[in-house]
Amino acid sequence: MGVLHPQQIDKYSINSIARTDILRIVYDRPKGSVLPLSRTYKFPRIQKSSVVDSGTLQTEYVLETDPAFRGALAELQEIMEAKGNNQDVASAILEELRLLEEDIALRSDYIKTLAGKIQKQ
Repeated sequence: MGVLHPQQIDKYSINSIARTDILRIVYDRPKGSVLPLSRTYKFPRIQKSSVVDSGTLQTEYVLETDPAFRGALAELQEIMEAKGNNQDVASAILEELRLLEEDIALRSDYIKTLAGKIQKQ
């Protein structure tokens, strides 16, 4: 599909119109970028026939999604899950850093009170 910067994918949407599946990818581009904010890809549905009644050999036509479309969706889901995991890790790191700063501040205050007690003696 030509996605060169998968880390810039913000979201995607899927629509079906007639016999075509439409995939729209929206990017989070930096300010001033000349690249498009979204791209649309069209995947025609594949028509297959299947036997409904083996006695009369009556067949029925079924529309299936294109394997390339299914592959693109699987890849997009992996990208979005990885992006979500990265955000979870980043928020956990920030929380740990906040707790560490609180701990350092408390210990610093305690050491200052101990130093103050020594100076008074």
